[in-house]
Amino acid sequence: MKPKYFKPSILFFMIVAITLLACQSKEKQHFSRQIDFNFDWRFTLQKDTVKPSSLPMKDTDWREVRLPHDWSVEMSFDSIYEGATGYLPGGVGVYQKHFKTPNNKKDKSIYVLFDGVYNNATFWLNGTLLGENPYGYSPVHFNLTEHLKEGSEDNILTVHVDHSRYADSRWYTGSGIYRNVKLVTLNKLHIPIWGTYLTTPKISKEAAKVNLEVKINNEFEEDQSFTLSTKIFDNKGQQVAEHSEEVSQSAGTEKTVVQSLEVASPNLWDTENPNIYKAVTTISKNGNLLDEYATPFGIRSLEFNREFGFKLNGKVTDVKGVCLHHDAGLVGAAVPKGVWKRRIQKLKDCGVNAIRTAHNPYSKEFLDLCDEMGILVQNEFFDEFDYAKDKRNNYHDRHDDYITKGYVEHFRTWNKSDLTRTMLRDRNHPSVFQWSIGNEIEWTYLHYRFVTGFWENPDEPQNSGKYWGSAPMFSAEEMKTRYDNIEKGEYILAETAKKLSEWTRALDTTRPITANFVVPQTSMVSGYADAVDIAGFSYRNKDIPWALKNFPDKQITINENPGTWDDWKQVIENPGVFSIFMWTGIDYMGERHGDWPSKSGWGDLLDLAGFEYQGWNYFKSIWVNKPHISIGTLPIAESGFKAKGVSGQQLPENAGAYNWRDSNMHWNYEKGEQVVVEVCSNHTIVELLLNEKSLGRRSMTESPDRLFRWTIPFEAGTLTAKAGFDGQEVIAELKTTSKAVGIQFTSDKETLSADGYDVAHLEVQLIDKNGYEVKTENAQIEFSIEGDITWLGVDNGARDNIQDFQSKTITTAKGRSLAIIQSTKNKGTVKVTAKAEGFESKTISIGIK
Repeated sequence: MKPKYFKPSILFFMIVAITLLACQSKEKQHFSRQIDFNFDWRFTLQKDTVKPSSLPMKDTDWREVRLPHDWSVEMSFDSIYEGATGYLPGGVGVYQKHFKTPNNKKDKSIYVLFDGVYNNATFWLNGTLLGENPYGYSPVHFNLTEHLKEGSEDNILTVHVDHSRYADSRWYTGSGIYRNVKLVTLNKLHIPIWGTYLTTPKISKEAAKVNLEVKINNEFEEDQSFTLSTKIFDNKGQQVAEHSEEVSQSAGTEKTVVQSLEVASPNLWDTENPNIYKAVTTISKNGNLLDEYATPFGIRSLEFNREFGFKLNGKVTDVKGVCLHHDAGLVGAAVPKGVWKRRIQKLKDCGVNAIRTAHNPYSKEFLDLCDEMGILVQNEFFDEFDYAKDKRNNYHDRHDDYITKGYVEHFRTWNKSDLTRTMLRDRNHPSVFQWSIGNEIEWTYLHYRFVTGFWENPDEPQNSGKYWGSAPMFSAEEMKTRYDNIEKGEYILAETAKKLSEWTRALDTTRPITANFVVPQTSMVSGYADAVDIAGFSYRNKDIPWALKNFPDKQITINENPGTWDDWKQVIENPGVFSIFMWTGIDYMGERHGDWPSKSGWGDLLDLAGFEYQGWNYFKSIWVNKPHISIGTLPIAESGFKAKGVSGQQLPENAGAYNWRDSNMHWNYEKGEQVVVEVCSNHTIVELLLNEKSLGRRSMTESPDRLFRWTIPFEAGTLTAKAGFDGQEVIAELKTTSKAVGIQFTSDKETLSADGYDVAHLEVQLIDKNGYEVKTENAQIEFSIEGDITWLGVDNGARDNIQDFQSKTITTAKGRSLAIIQSTKNKGTVKVTAKAEGFESKTISIGIK
């Protein structure tokens, strides 16, 4: 009899394949380094600043929260608080999280990683002190392993946050655990947190060399031999390079292994095509995977030179930058990724390609977005060094009271640690192209200003004479002599800057170091400028010709500016001056001492709700190489101009009025009222028409700030601006609207992911009978919800809006308002209804999938 052989069926092969995939999936899950640690926290506010003595604390009646969380933005605005931080309170808060000890604790090291806690945070596990972190902007992690409980009993992680000194910055900071938290579980043989450093020293069309420094910790009591392997994957998931080697390491040591790989025909990272690669590094032993560490990166080259400015991948690149603070309107400092994504995309749409993180490190999540979206980042460390700034009026510390005491008290103890942890986290991000050690630090070293000659009376250090409108009055040699001879304080700025720069270069030499100089005349001769690679000027265009002449070997650019045509002319006319960073791209809360109820401001492009200002159109006409035309209007009394003659077409004259301002984007005024019409365009000639009647043309030669202006008496109808060659014309229109009769209700998303993070922006706009947007009337909007969703709040973008953010009612500004919702982990359908008295209600349905 012939033996019978087993003939496997297709079904058999499918079962085997599914089983193998399941095993692989379990293996991946088993060796996952970190898990989301944001959910299921408990929180309470404390009445005093006393740290708890009995830990863990009883928390059964505490409020449940999920992170990131900012408790200050939940409060009401009040004039009793300080405008420097936006008229919102701080306080003292305590967080606790109950969690089980991860399985298979043996041979594991378990860490908790906080990306940012504002501020003066102290951490305990099961009542044992882990450590503290005073700086609210630096990431920190702690090893929990020795303090974890055995068995099924809960561990309790306690975080005490003392932000009772709530006016410790010159802007809104937020309060609490306002960035992401991760629980990191590692084998005793592992790559530590922030344990890789990747550079691309040689790049050509044919290949890119990738150098990877990998730190390895062997926490075992025995020597270890293992395989260290790195695979590089492109943005399509295709493997493009691999390197493996056998490594031996002594017990209880840390070592660094350098690997070199080559990527053929690399896809470069730039602002238009932000190609991301991923280096996946593994430690394996006897066929078992012990650790896996992913390093996202971009292949790109950076060159800075006084002759050509800045080259990205060998191409001269103008840096069209904005300064930003880290808050985002109604969400405060606990900004969901989707909120930043909407804002960054709007900035990109008007030509922005760079962001300065004024004046502190941002979150890892923010840098991830900049990597993905193609935004260059000037990563800034500090706003103060040895001496404090006045949180109410900038400059030096003129107030000695509790609420304004800030990071200066910790700077000399913590500066190296905060800088180091920030750089270890951030130095693999392709978006980061500069390190800035500090912002306008000169104000706090009082002798600096008197060297210039503009400040004359030491008893009146705020009296700057004609500093802001004048070029330097002394030669570089005279400035140096004046600096050497002037009496100085305990600390020398150049010496502090030199230390910070040395620490920075020790961790990364692929990016230049800069600082923002507000008294550059003194900084250039005092040694401060010598401590950095690139001197960034702050509001001092008048000093640029002087500095270029007297310091021919030093590269100079602009790190902060008001956002005018004159600022951009510096880049156009001086090849080595490659950047501006306008103050600011988006409105932010704070820096409003004594301005109640104005709690925010300073934005050039977007307001606090992320709505566009006319400045968005203005810079789009300058920065985006596509035909553009748009119209802004202002009553002549608000324009800064004075009428000339009787002709409605004559341009008012007042040189101080040149440069754009927040002009209206509507055509609704009183009949006969004199109105200045400002047209933004990148065409050389623009024609203005009112109700199809030409009001004449304006030429760019008449426009010292690239704005085409007419002054005309208001007449209802259609205002039209036209430009362009025949067949390629561009047209902008403003129409007089009638009374609002309804609301327009829209969402930027139709579905949300059921992940507890995804957000949708819901906008309400008043409209008239013709469907035109009404921007000169307002109404109270009430929202209601059906379904499982997190309501983040409401805003109208107005700088003097002091309505509670976390409300379901808002009065519009310019006829519009914003609400933001966030998904939970439950799937389903959510309905949001907007209603206003006298108008038909509108409902939006959003699927949660």
